[in-house]
Amino acid sequence: MPWRNFKRFFVKLFRQPFYALQVLSRRVKAYGSYLLGRGRSSVPEAITLFLTHRCNLRCKMCGQWGESGVTKQKASDAVAAELPFSLMQKLFDDVSAFAPNITLFGGEPLLYPQCIELIEYIKQKKMHCLMITNGAMLGVFAEKLVDAGLDELNVSLDGGRELHDTIRGMPGLYDKITAGLKRVNEYKKKDNRKKPFINLQCTVTKYNYEHLEQLTKVARDVGADSLTYHNLIFLDKGLLEKQKLFDAQLGSSSCDWEGFVFSPEIDPEKLYAKMQGILSQAYPFSVDFYPNLTLKGLKEYYNNPSYLPAEYPSRCLSPWIVAYVFPDGGVRPCLNSTYSFGNIHSAGFPAVWNGAEAISFRKTLKKNGIFPVCVRCTELYRY
Repeated sequence: MPWRNFKRFFVKLFRQPFYALQVLSRRVKAYGSYLLGRGRSSVPEAITLFLTHRCNLRCKMCGQWGESGVTKQKASDAVAAELPFSLMQKLFDDVSAFAPNITLFGGEPLLYPQCIELIEYIKQKKMHCLMITNGAMLGVFAEKLVDAGLDELNVSLDGGRELHDTIRGMPGLYDKITAGLKRVNEYKKKDNRKKPFINLQCTVTKYNYEHLEQLTKVARDVGADSLTYHNLIFLDKGLLEKQKLFDAQLGSSSCDWEGFVFSPEIDPEKLYAKMQGILSQAYPFSVDFYPNLTLKGLKEYYNNPSYLPAEYPSRCLSPWIVAYVFPDGGVRPCLNSTYSFGNIHSAGFPAVWNGAEAISFRKTLKKNGIFPVCVRCTELYRY
């Protein structure tokens, strides 16, 4: 675990001690596999289910459905494809013996017709479950999410009412989200439950980076447990061209990264001053910025097209720790690469996780440390 992430870990240790210790144990084993496994890995710490490509919003900065998003260019049948509930059940049956942490993602995961039943089944199998949502449908699902036993609810917000609705392109959305979050807390209180923990997630963009303090007021108002500001994911066209050399070697494509090729238009000095102002205050919830960069690091991150991380290790451990399962059943090491370890339609997850394709990919990645596009992927900084 990068030392700059220790604060995040200790907050989790205090809030969810059993979960945090399980994460630490799995991560130590994954590090061992990275060093000694010759492409094989211990069981994954986490599995992220990409439940659907569909989304009910068109957020400006989104690499899927935003101004330069790539999902808009996909065929309608590819966008509509989703895994049947029965196959999801089989997946959880296959992995329940080692109980990975499950993240439900999209698109908008609450658009998946059997999302609540899925959470109930995950919890029946005694696995930790987190959902990442835009929050637009929370008012409808608040009670069901609490009753289903969801552990963590990660909700995306960009600022106060006017700013958030402008960025997300939907008037009234802010009020829907905040009302939904308050309903979640009302049901938790009614049933005397601590979960789901409410984590607000803010992506730093050119639209909101000078107004980030608005989120601290929102977090206090809705009773959030944590607030995390994520530095913007973006790429220079040159990095994507360099990536194509590795894609040719791997027999895959990183075309989904094309949705992130744009100029950030963020002044890192102004951003850093805003960060320091926010972090200097005390709150009834945890606050952090991710990746956790110094002023020098921020300047490099936002201004240098040839950026390489100096404040975090230049190696990616994610394919030893987490798997991404897509709506077509493919098990991938990365969200924005078409490389697949295999498909759960034709093989059980454990066989796919350490199959020939997985071993080959990990060996290639370890040899290179990182691929060109890795430098602004959030997973590089997580492990």
